[in-house]
Amino acid sequence: MKKLAVGESDFREIITGNYYYVDKTLFIKDIIDRGDKILLIPRPRRFGKTLNISMLKYFYDCCPETTSPSPGIKQPGAENTYKNLFAGLAIQNAGREYTDKMGQYPVIFLTFKDIKEPDWETCLYKIKQLIQKEYLKHDYLLDGKALKPQESKFFKRIIELEGNKGEYENSLEYLLIFLNRYYGKRVIILIDEYDAPVHAGFNNGYYDEIIGFTRNFLSGGLKDTGQYLEKGVLTGIMRIARESIFSGLNNLGVFTLLADEFDDKFGFTEKEIEKMLKDFNVFHMVDQVQQWYNGYNFGKETIYNPWSIINFLASERKDPEPYWVNTSDNRIVESLLSGQGSELRKELEQLIRGESIEKAIDENIILKEVTLREDLLWTFLLMGGYLKQTGKRRDPASGKIFYMLAIPNEEVKTTYTGIIDRYFSTKIENEKLEIMLKALIDGDIKLFEKMLRMVVLAVFSYHDFGDEPEKVYHALVAGLLIWISNTHEVKSNRESGYGRYDIMIIPKNRAQIGYVIEFKSVDKDDNETVDTALEKALAQIEAKKYETELVERGIQHIKKLAIVFSGKEVFVREPVQG
Repeated sequence: MKKLAVGESDFREIITGNYYYVDKTLFIKDIIDRGDKILLIPRPRRFGKTLNISMLKYFYDCCPETTSPSPGIKQPGAENTYKNLFAGLAIQNAGREYTDKMGQYPVIFLTFKDIKEPDWETCLYKIKQLIQKEYLKHDYLLDGKALKPQESKFFKRIIELEGNKGEYENSLEYLLIFLNRYYGKRVIILIDEYDAPVHAGFNNGYYDEIIGFTRNFLSGGLKDTGQYLEKGVLTGIMRIARESIFSGLNNLGVFTLLADEFDDKFGFTEKEIEKMLKDFNVFHMVDQVQQWYNGYNFGKETIYNPWSIINFLASERKDPEPYWVNTSDNRIVESLLSGQGSELRKELEQLIRGESIEKAIDENIILKEVTLREDLLWTFLLMGGYLKQTGKRRDPASGKIFYMLAIPNEEVKTTYTGIIDRYFSTKIENEKLEIMLKALIDGDIKLFEKMLRMVVLAVFSYHDFGDEPEKVYHALVAGLLIWISNTHEVKSNRESGYGRYDIMIIPKNRAQIGYVIEFKSVDKDDNETVDTALEKALAQIEAKKYETELVERGIQHIKKLAIVFSGKEVFVREPVQG
């Protein structure tokens, strides 16, 4: 059985190291077939972007790193050095129009995936080192006649880290020209995770500086360079809006995870997963794997998270765990979500309950506007892999496209529950919450009422209610019930019987108690009392027969609860038996 490449993203290392490889080499065919000169393919982090870009490098490169080329002289065996990597893989059978391009182009390959620095000075220095490293791979240019004297001085300043910021901004364009002149061939530019420093800049307060550098660096190498450039392929998490970085690149094709193109080339398809599970003798766990790591919809394909799958298969215990969400700093996600108001928290609770929400999506992201524009917030979560799209519609009036969004799987769900958990933990003690939920599960309504009162006092101020206190309390209780979602299904505002209940709690173990809950606030303008409000709520449950769905589910032990609020006072009552 082959090894699993946990954390390895270099194509050559995976092939020569006898690692298990899911064949994605037809990605090369798709790139060649596209008429776009420059392709930007955003996908969530750790979905195989670096591996695929690395694969393109080894396919195209006419200058293997183990050789030292001379101008106009083809090195013996150079073309075959990397060709052997593709033996037996799908691209070999794609046709001569593709295989004839193997080993025929000079390649510039840069990956920004590890540049996530806390300040602009360190970030710029790391970028300079990255550019220096690529220049050093081509330092043979200094030995020939391809460079003019001033160009040689420029080249040396880059590799000695003595160039100014402007020279490093121009370095991609100049290396492109130098290689084209040396080989007499157009150049392939491959840039992996171009936006990793941009996200770090957004997190750490140097967004404008990194946007300016990245715009100048990329436009120098990719704008109006048709005579030098064969293809440019960029990956990242999302497309940073045209006016920020990609201004002037009229030859840019963008293929996000909403596009049909390349939909099966990043992450694992269902067929690939079935084969992997069989190969590693764990096909009996297919349902658990699906629940935890499935759920992404890229174009027309259903996609599994590759990082999590590989880590799961490599683990001794084979217990599903949140591998992907624990590999990165989720500060952007948490700050965006926790910094919003109660309406967003209510939508998060809907998502955690397995429901979908409909939102407008703008595929062009301006990070600094994410907190100001709702469509960018949801776009950020979708493109980052924290949501999936399950359907769409175009609004005929505005022309906007609205997508149905949901949480992809159990692994990503842990991110949202963690955010909600931290929100409540700053307000209430976990022990009180646990006692309250256990009392509910056990059917101890008096204790549940007592603990709910404590929670309300801890969480709410008098300014939290607005004009619709019932909705506020409804959202609070629904949010608290998230913590029993592993053992109970919690539904909100759904039809049952002859109306729409407020909350229904359906135990997965049918021997446990099921609940129908109705909320009421005391209408003091109508001289309503707590008792009359409680009676109205219970009477509504009975009249509308909200318990119908529970009965149909085979739940025999059903409790009907009225929860009534008067300011910060809360009262819970069930019907008097007999």
